[in-house]
Amino acid sequence: MKTNETMNAGNNSLRWIALFVLCVAQFIVIMDTSIIGVALPAIKADLGYTQSGLQWVFNAYVIAFGGFLLLGGKLSDIFGARRIFVAGFTVLTFSSLFAGLAWSDLSLNVARALQGLGSALIAPAALTMVFGLFKEPKELGRALGFWGAAAAAGGSAGVFLGGVITEWVSWQWIFFINIPIGLLVLLASPRYLPRGVKRKGRVDVIGAVLATLSLMFTVYAIVAAERNGWTSFTTMGLLLGSIVLIILFIGIQKKKEHPLLPMSIFKTPNLSAGNVVMALLAGAWIPLWFYLNLYLQQILGYSAFHSGLALLPMTITIMILMVGYSGKLVQKFGFKNNLTLGLLFLTLSLLLFGTVPLNGSFMIHVLPPSLLGAMGMSLAYIPGTIASISSAKPEDSGLASGLVNTSYQIGSALGLALIVAVAAASSHSMAIEVSTTQEALISGFRSAFMAAAVISALGTVISMFYVKTQKA
Repeated sequence: MKTNETMNAGNNSLRWIALFVLCVAQFIVIMDTSIIGVALPAIKADLGYTQSGLQWVFNAYVIAFGGFLLLGGKLSDIFGARRIFVAGFTVLTFSSLFAGLAWSDLSLNVARALQGLGSALIAPAALTMVFGLFKEPKELGRALGFWGAAAAAGGSAGVFLGGVITEWVSWQWIFFINIPIGLLVLLASPRYLPRGVKRKGRVDVIGAVLATLSLMFTVYAIVAAERNGWTSFTTMGLLLGSIVLIILFIGIQKKKEHPLLPMSIFKTPNLSAGNVVMALLAGAWIPLWFYLNLYLQQILGYSAFHSGLALLPMTITIMILMVGYSGKLVQKFGFKNNLTLGLLFLTLSLLLFGTVPLNGSFMIHVLPPSLLGAMGMSLAYIPGTIASISSAKPEDSGLASGLVNTSYQIGSALGLALIVAVAAASSHSMAIEVSTTQEALISGFRSAFMAAAVISALGTVISMFYVKTQKA
């Protein structure tokens, strides 16, 4: 078997084969987020989801993903990245089978949560191996370009394949497709991936459970607020419970000899600001993708397949820019400038989507802002990742990788939950004044895009004033 040292010092081609395997992992993790988008109406019809409950097909995944990422990063540091990577793919492959066989909304939500758990083991281990394999800045920039492009490819394939499979086969196969890919990755991992270094440490299971429960309580409180009101006993109780859990989590982390999240890691330059910005980036980007899918199908009347085709220019643009230009731009201008400009472009894109009409045109109202948003994501994602991870100590690399992935997924879950609540409130308010469901829906969609623009604008400001200028 090849160790990290052998692969770095020896056969250079093996490192790029290893990167390919790791990019396949990133592809699957992101595809599992995006592939359900165009299938949502079909899943809703078959399993009886409500319009607001439909977000749990997404949130069940990202809550488990975000909640257990820190644990995944810590396990990667203790037991070796490859071992945890393989464990994660085993969980993901079997839970994908469960998801495809789901018979109710609850069973699908449980399966999606298990998929999220598998991805939480995969993502930090994979990113740790990428940073371990490529040390030289230019090579690392190129490798991260492929890494980011794999994410975009996963988003693109998810959107397109989700449409094709849902329309021509059945939505269940959007989960079954993971199984052969997962088996191939499991076969390739022992041969091509570095073994990794095992270190001393203990697993803080209690910390992982507290962090995950706190996130679940917060997301559910936001969802419940739509039905019960923000000042209701249920909503306030859930929010209070979340605060208590996070306080307990922080207190335990300060006292434990081997904490899940050592507070000292936040002294790492740019780590705190980078993670906040990545959370805000996800909090704006995921709702854009979620509501653009619904706008295309529920307002413009696109089929699942044509909705997937409509979003392809967006994701292909991300792939081209991330592979061909993002690394070079970071080398030339530094990650702060790219990150700030990318978030600004994303904000402008969301503001344009916030004005979409009921009888919108793809060429006028969808394509231009979607390409602008794609440019923003391309400029922001890799610089945000580099800012959050590059200054971490080697023994904390898995934790730092888990933390930035956690921030992104928590931002996804909380951002979507909050914006779904905003959109639902706007739709309900408009439904009283208008005569058609379509007019009520479009009002909610516009409010969703505008709320996401506010989140992206906040990320732009934080990037501008709190991320320190530094060459990658």
